[in-house]
Amino acid sequence: MHRFGLIGKKLGHSFSKRYFSEKFAREGIADAAYELYELAAIADFPALLASEPELVGLNVTVPYKEAIIPYLHRLDKSAARIGAVNTIKIEDGRTTGYNTDFIGFRDTLQQFYPADEAAKALVLGTGGAAKAVWAALDELAIPHTCVSRNPAQNQLTYEAITPEVLQAYTLIINTTPLGMAPATDTAPAIPYEALSPRHYLYDLVYNPQETLFLQKGRLAGAQTINGLPMLYAQADAAWKIWSNENPG
Repeated sequence: MHRFGLIGKKLGHSFSKRYFSEKFAREGIADAAYELYELAAIADFPALLASEPELVGLNVTVPYKEAIIPYLHRLDKSAARIGAVNTIKIEDGRTTGYNTDFIGFRDTLQQFYPADEAAKALVLGTGGAAKAVWAALDELAIPHTCVSRNPAQNQLTYEAITPEVLQAYTLIINTTPLGMAPATDTAPAIPYEALSPRHYLYDLVYNPQETLFLQKGRLAGAQTINGLPMLYAQADAAWKIWSNENPG
């Protein structure tokens, strides 16, 4: 039996097990199973590997996409460049980290957002998921500014996001967990009244399907997309890695 799974701190929100279980059933892959592995701390990762010798592939979700790196034997070039891992391949007892969030976000953004010479993105959050978003925006040549509660150089605070600032950015991407179930009444603190049909809102959260962030955008006439297409795209890329195919 080839065993796959997802590691994270709290996984009740995740659709990954259902997605892969349905994939295995649909494609007649009888020798594979996908499980959820909640880890109270990333230091529990080696014990998980020791207790599950049939593991050959893992996905990684918050808050461990960056913290997992010291526990891996090597990093793929893209994961090393991004500084975050969401996919692990386990082969002959050795672990290699990859980043398919980058692929999933890049490919779905191209379908959603009609980038032109005036395109500019505002990225809310600076965690592991944000790093994959930055890399994708760089590859697509879309200038972007990051927003953080504790901003580094050339980043903005949420307090700095005025209606005037929002007018300069047509693409707004939420990479924070704000709005994720069960805390569905939360949303990033931006001036939603300044949104308009010119704006495109992308939320990496997919549970619920419409977060408060996206709801406020939709009511202002903005185009919106949640993180479900990205989840599927990054999962497909992860499966290709586990199957020794080119993820794209």
